[in-house]
Amino acid sequence: MPGLIGKKVGMISVFGADGKNIPCTVVEAGPCVVTQVRTVEKDGYAAVQLAYDEKKEKHTSEALKGHFEKAGTTPKKKLVEFPADFAGELKLGDTVTLADVITEGVEFVDIVGTSKGKGFQGVVKRHGFAGVGGRTHGQHNRLRHPGSMGASSWPSRVFPGMRMAGHMGAERVKVFNLQVVKVIPENNLLVVKGSVPGAKGSYLILEA
Repeated sequence: MPGLIGKKVGMISVFGADGKNIPCTVVEAGPCVVTQVRTVEKDGYAAVQLAYDEKKEKHTSEALKGHFEKAGTTPKKKLVEFPADFAGELKLGDTVTLADVITEGVEFVDIVGTSKGKGFQGVVKRHGFAGVGGRTHGQHNRLRHPGSMGASSWPSRVFPGMRMAGHMGAERVKVFNLQVVKVIPENNLLVVKGSVPGAKGSYLILEA
């Protein structure tokens, strides 16, 4: 199984073999339930759908209730499809755990998450602009402004795609090659070196 759904628990620090303090993120990964298996013959492509995190039945639509009942499981909050051919390996209702994905010897994982939303931000915070500059010569109210962004007589407009103020964050972000520091399969916990996108409690997709 190449992937798993998880949840960000928070950050800790551990001491490495060389005595250095390493910032790490704790991820609760799985267990996930197989709720659909797609095949090339029936669907045109091969994939498996995993479901994670319990959801109250009263908050679940009738269509999804039937979908989960078909797999013989309770309603779940998060559904993710992993493209690959698992014919014969997985069937409806099977449980996929952390031990099935992160085996002994796996040193790096890729993690996908949604970054924290920052709302509407200016160019200094959003793109790292330096601002217009000094406070002298009447520049008292221009310190964090973008400055000149277009020409005059030609083209008499601002080109599309210019870096400007706008909505920042709340985007799908994938972090590659995060080092696996520790695996605690009995508690479905994975400790990786560094940070992962999203706030505490946000959903993550692990790709081994």
